[in-house]
Amino acid sequence: MPINITMPALSPTMTTGNLARWLKSEGDTVESGDVIAEIETDKATMEVEAIDDGIIGKIIVPEGTQNVPVNDVIAVLLEDGESVDDIDMSSAASSSTPVHEEKKVEKSTEVKATPATPATPAAQSGERVFASPLAKRLAKEKGIDLAHIQGTGPRGRIVKADIEKTKNAPAPVTNAPQTDVAIYDDPDVKTNIYGMAYKEIPNNNIRKVVAKRLTESKQEIPHFYLTVDCILDNLLLTRKTLNDIANGEYKLSVNDFIMKAAAMALKSYPAANVSWSEEAIHQYLKADVCVAISTPHGLITPIIKAAEDKGLREISAEVKDLASRARENKLKPEEFQGGTFTVSNLGMFGVKEFSPIINPPQGCILAVGAGEQRPVVEHGEIKIRTVMSCTLSVDHRCVDGAVGAEYLQIFKQYIETPASMLV
Repeated sequence: MPINITMPALSPTMTTGNLARWLKSEGDTVESGDVIAEIETDKATMEVEAIDDGIIGKIIVPEGTQNVPVNDVIAVLLEDGESVDDIDMSSAASSSTPVHEEKKVEKSTEVKATPATPATPAAQSGERVFASPLAKRLAKEKGIDLAHIQGTGPRGRIVKADIEKTKNAPAPVTNAPQTDVAIYDDPDVKTNIYGMAYKEIPNNNIRKVVAKRLTESKQEIPHFYLTVDCILDNLLLTRKTLNDIANGEYKLSVNDFIMKAAAMALKSYPAANVSWSEEAIHQYLKADVCVAISTPHGLITPIIKAAEDKGLREISAEVKDLASRARENKLKPEEFQGGTFTVSNLGMFGVKEFSPIINPPQGCILAVGAGEQRPVVEHGEIKIRTVMSCTLSVDHRCVDGAVGAEYLQIFKQYIETPASMLV
């Protein structure tokens, strides 16, 4: 019985394809696995393989044809003893059974199809084993005997899905790549339409809120970015001196100095301590500085209120307390809702610099990178200094470029002369 070859679905969203080129002509003999045509989609050019042995009896769709619907018959394959007279053109035009598989140049992709006739394992029937090239390769890698597999492809052909669902296969043959089959036995493991295994991690309320706010921020706020390098050597020396004097009573971090400097710079230059509204720009009287903290529940930004009026020791104690309770999900709403400015520090992870997303409705967020030794030119001489890169993300609606630059210069002065924050 003549076999219809149809336009394959080369992706989950494909509805039509272009028949770019026939690699076989009418009357040519083909064997299973032979490439017979090339199909173009909007993403790639794919090769179509023959599933069965036979002769190309009739090419229905000529090469160069555009927008051929998926499952439309593009050619008819004749089996031994059949002729062109056996082709039922009306049946070919109405058939929608896929009897081919497609293969990308880099990687093959199986298409499930309804078998034309019930299949039995080749070991029982004594017939030749029919399997796609991809199924044969997977079976070889997993050490699976194809003779004991019942195919679900067209005319009982063994396809990729038959190999993947085979359980308790023998150990892979020598020198074959190792494939982890057990992972698919985990009830929590799912597979997407591309065959990639994954587990679902449900989104909690914190992640949903953060995702919504940051998406809105990136879409609605016109961000621009300013980066400045700060020399940390004086700050590190001051920190060591203060911690030595404390004798274990408290321990200041570099981030405590950064929080204090950010707040002092906002006090000195209030034009940056603002947020946007359609009616007016809001300029805040206090520097309520948020600190970005990663928790098992998601990102949260607790607030050090009026940070410009607090000493380093008080800021340090508040940050530690807020961070601890944030990780335990015990913060009160007023402790993380609001704020006029945010500091996000990834320096402890070795990140040199990054461009953060503004925490709405605030106008600015400061990204702090790692302090690292770099060559610095001072008075015509190269010196090795500890340098920290800081990037300010700015809402251009309420903070102009010059305002952001001026703020960073003041912040840099406080960082490089930390004694000025103590008076």
